[in-house]
Amino acid sequence: MNQRQRLGIVLTSAVLAALALPVNAQNYPSKPISLIVPWTAGGPTDVALRALAESASKQLGQPIVIENKAGGAGTVGPATMALTAKPDGYTISQLPVGIYRQPLMQKTSWKLEDFTFIASISGYVFGMASSATAPFKTWDELLVYAKANPGKVTYGTPGAGSTQHLGVSMITEKAGIKLTHVPFKGASEVYAAAAGGHVMVAVSGIPEELVQSGKLRMLNTWSEKRSARAPDTPTLLELGYPFVITAPWGIGGPKGMDPKVVATLSEAFRKALADPAVVATMDRFEMKPAFRAQEEYMAYVQDQIKVEEAALALTNLVKKP
Repeated sequence: MNQRQRLGIVLTSAVLAALALPVNAQNYPSKPISLIVPWTAGGPTDVALRALAESASKQLGQPIVIENKAGGAGTVGPATMALTAKPDGYTISQLPVGIYRQPLMQKTSWKLEDFTFIASISGYVFGMASSATAPFKTWDELLVYAKANPGKVTYGTPGAGSTQHLGVSMITEKAGIKLTHVPFKGASEVYAAAAGGHVMVAVSGIPEELVQSGKLRMLNTWSEKRSARAPDTPTLLELGYPFVITAPWGIGGPKGMDPKVVATLSEAFRKALADPAVVATMDRFEMKPAFRAQEEYMAYVQDQIKVEEAALALTNLVKKP
């Protein structure tokens, strides 16, 4: 059974499992909810989810407590939740794209049917930024240096198998250069390493403050159009690479959640995404609201798996039969 077939049975399995649960949706939530952020504190996702959680808490009448659990390119937190947490709605997690990408690349401890997909929330705008101490200031200069010094250009990402890692693999395959990957647990660590000169290039969101301070220099962005946060930086399309590389994300829980609890959470996050304070926070990182309720979210993931399979086919990251 392939990933798309698996995802097709997730909703049915979740509903059947929910029928065996005690009826508790009428009183939900009656205590604080734990929201796992599978990245280090202080990064774009952490900041955005804290704002989202604060607003959704007001809708639910109970606090949503952030729990940072980084590792595995954002998969350790949600995978641990799926395999150990009760499906009662009191432990949920951000679901990064790695949840359905990594099973395409390697054997994993989880399957898609281990999750309840609650709501799609947003996505990221990525780019590459060089350290101020790196021997290149533009993408063209990096190409020249990398071709003359194979493997000497180091780049940091939030982990092996992350969208940033996949994106660089696609770009370098097309460019005919070799860079050396240095994985971290989150964007905040990537930025710190690049700003400190420990890696030559940071690959994550657009670190506007570090760019403005001169600690980092933008080389390219991966969006369809130039970023409002880096209007002078060319996109990959402008540089001749046929890629628009994004990473949609949402919120999920363990399999078997009561559909009424899922609906309650989904509606709370939908309303939170319209909160001006949340919109302003997410806009800092160019995260645009992209709300989808459970069934629409799952259909979207099914489509994204096809995109992931095509992207992975352009690299050497696909698992061997």
